Amino acid sequence: MEGQPDFGPIRSKRVFEEICERIRHELASGRLNPGDKLPPERALAERFGVSRAAVREAFRSLEMSGLLRLQKGAKGGAFILDAVPTMRQSLQDVVSVGRISLNDLTEARVLIQEVIVRLACARATQADFAALNADIDRTEALTSEGRLRERLDYSINFYKVLAQTTKNRVMILTIDALTYILRTVISELGPHPRLDLVESRRKFLRHLRARDAEAAVAEMTDHLTKLHQHLVREQQRTDRRWVEPRRRVSLASA
Repeated sequence: MEGQPDFGPIRSKRVFEEICERIRHELASGRLNPGDKLPPERALAERFGVSRAAVREAFRSLEMSGLLRLQKGAKGGAFILDAVPTMRQSLQDVVSVGRISLNDLTEARVLIQEVIVRLACARATQADFAALNADIDRTEALTSEGRLRERLDYSINFYKVLAQTTKNRVMILTIDALTYILRTVISELGPHPRLDLVESRRKFLRHLRARDAEAAVAEMTDHLTKLHQHLVREQQRTDRRWVEPRRRVSLASA
């Protein structure tokens, strides 16, 4: 039937891997979506022409990779997970065991944000500009009231709103995950008390409206650099582990 997942017979030496690839393909094609429930093991085994043990092994493999949630009970089964929280959690887990430093995080953000800013300059609509401006207005109000902790939500949300202007789903997912990690780091080390944040954001938005990619990238990089320096100082003051002291982030060429 047209539009239905392609679960035909499988002939492979490593059958469970082929099952995993088939399911990933259906997810990528849009015929499977987050929240969808896969057919039961027995039904899939019959459609694939494989054993139930192979299907069970594939389910376990996909669960470990964060693509499936296996639920027991009368209403249980194998459910497709949303990639956003899965990607967030994967990065968070890596950070938690100390495999991502603050230097790595900032370096990645600088490079990715440059691409996003250039795409935004080319693709942003007037509605996108209005959304960014509304975020800045709320940040300004919270800044004037000295509510820095609450300001954090809007100042960080700015990156997600900016990513949405690219109309690129991969960029949006990537920034969502990185922003989640950034929020965790700032929550532990303390928000950046930068009082000229609103001025910097408005300057950035002016460059964006003018489609001046070079100026917009420069303003964004300057902000990310200052935020990084603030977090490094806080890390050193509180003796946290988010940054590797012997390594320095090079932003000069970003």
